[in-house]
Amino acid sequence: MTVASLALIGTTIVFSSFVSGVFGMAGGMVLLAVLLTQFDVTTTMVLFSIVQIGTNGLRAVHWRKFVIWPIFWKYVVGAVLAFAIMRFIAFVPEKWMVYVLLGTLPFMVELLPREMRPSIQWRGIPFVSGFLTTIVQLMAGVGGMFLDLFFQKSTLDRKTTNATKAVTQTFSHLLRGAYFFSLSGVGELSATLWAPAVVLALIGGALAPFVVERMTDDGFRQWTRWIIFVLAGISLLRGGWLLWQGY
Repeated sequence: MTVASLALIGTTIVFSSFVSGVFGMAGGMVLLAVLLTQFDVTTTMVLFSIVQIGTNGLRAVHWRKFVIWPIFWKYVVGAVLAFAIMRFIAFVPEKWMVYVLLGTLPFMVELLPREMRPSIQWRGIPFVSGFLTTIVQLMAGVGGMFLDLFFQKSTLDRKTTNATKAVTQTFSHLLRGAYFFSLSGVGELSATLWAPAVVLALIGGALAPFVVERMTDDGFRQWTRWIIFVLAGISLLRGGWLLWQGY
């Protein structure tokens, strides 16, 4: 791997971890899109999972007193069930498919009328969100924007939202890493690559709380929305190009 490629990956890890730390999502879309330009799908998913475990884990620890643990444990049950079903199928998406799913998902969520969007605080919804979000993560790589669908109608503030999403996503990243590792091992990865990646992720994530503390709840939601749609558009263009080129 060239020095330029390593620099690109390192810079993206810091930036994406910072964005994820601030908004609870979106950063993963950036990182996944860049890693797919350097590695095959399974290697990308394993490295992506390792980095995301680091940044989400740090965020979960920082905001731990705001976590709603009953939501987390019900989410875990749904996530494990989805993992078991997907592992039985052993599905591995093509690169173009990951990009297209990554870009299409936010628009699909947006098309769902707000009155039909469930709240994570409703009975049974944490289990449903765990099941569906895990399937989305194993197919598209990123499930944070889909998970956010269940938080949009909630009465939770930005800190509680960030904290609860952080612990659920940390668990989902563990499942995704285990899924692709069980299918093909670590691929091209070695400790000389993923260990520095985790350190960079922690650095980016450590900077995020300073911004979150200064944001309003309205600003938090507005910026999240615009960032996601810009990234979704870029992903769709990339996925369409790869499909056109036969990748």
